[in-house]
Amino acid sequence: MTQHTHKFVNGVRIDLTPEEIAEIEAREAEWLAGADARKAAKVRGERNEKLAATDWTQAADVPQSIKDSYASYRQALRDISNQSGFPNEITWPIAP
Repeated sequence: MTQHTHKFVNGVRIDLTPEEIAEIEAREAEWLAGADARKAAKVRGERNEKLAATDWTQAADVPQSIKDSYASYRQALRDISNQSGFPNEITWPIAP
């Protein structure tokens, strides 16, 4: 974490109190703790875009052979959060 020791008020350097330092460090710790959640949300957003791009393959008038060719790809996208490295190490499936 960053070492915080002072702040500037109206151009004057003022030492931080122990309480102010603790508050700053607590906010930084909370931000760092949420890093995986933010990354997971980003990955899920990308996954949702990839799924949406293939929604047409599941329409009623699409030949079954196309539906079948996309079935495992779409399932792999839905299972992305089950990968052991999620959310930091993702192996994206390849579209047919």
